[in-house]
Amino acid sequence: MKEPAVSADPTQTLAFDTSCHLFDGCGFPAPGLHSFLFKPLWGDADSNLYFNKTMLLALLGSIIIVGFFWAAFARPKVIPGKLQLVAEAGYDFVRRGVVYETIGKKEGEKYVPLVVSLFFFVWMMNLWSIIPVAAFPVTAIISYPAVLAGIVYVLWVSLTFKRHGFVGAFKNFTGYDKTLGPVLPLSMTIEFFSNLLVRPFTHAVRLFANMFAGHTLLLLFTIASWYMLNGIGIAYSGVSFVMVIVMTAFELFIQAVQAYVFVLLTCSYIQGALAEHH
Repeated sequence: MKEPAVSADPTQTLAFDTSCHLFDGCGFPAPGLHSFLFKPLWGDADSNLYFNKTMLLALLGSIIIVGFFWAAFARPKVIPGKLQLVAEAGYDFVRRGVVYETIGKKEGEKYVPLVVSLFFFVWMMNLWSIIPVAAFPVTAIISYPAVLAGIVYVLWVSLTFKRHGFVGAFKNFTGYDKTLGPVLPLSMTIEFFSNLLVRPFTHAVRLFANMFAGHTLLLLFTIASWYMLNGIGIAYSGVSFVMVIVMTAFELFIQAVQAYVFVLLTCSYIQGALAEHH
């Protein structure tokens, strides 16, 4: 009886023995936390000074985004070419469909570059999941969504204090409304913790959880397709492979949606910071 075909090295993305199949006497090498850990490409993990695959993908994604917009707008034309047309369509979608609709044109114009950058960065980090060789969504590592949510959180809090002052910001954070009467202290306490503690947490976790779950499902069906490729299991393998295709198409949709939701919430927070408290 073979041992379960899972690599002893927990830093391998697809840690399973490719010679192991159904009916071979080895267990199914299910994906787990080991599928989200990577060996350092440079440096030492023990020293916390290293560079791994997700960092490389984040760097490459940033270069791709900057390079794309640089190439599209380096020499803008009145009658845009294909690249400029695509870039303008993406930029205009975020500017008009997210920023203007949520914050308004007058107040929102100055935040367009930030929101556009966030949208395309998050989308690119998500897209790595279905790109061959890369095959991993960077946002499935909680530290990346956490940093992005932290940037939005600092901006939101600082804008609130700048626009309303200390007293006004306190009312904004706590949802102060004197018409609530006796329940006002309870309401203010709940709103305070919800806004200052829960909000940044959910902003990060929403993106992370969706990408983590989606990647896990893709791994599950991909490994199952290979594992069942033996004897009568070939029929099951075919069904599993169809699910890989379906899940990949579904992930394409979810990746764009999650990028949209992330920046939509960002604009909602900015709008709340700029709005007058009544």
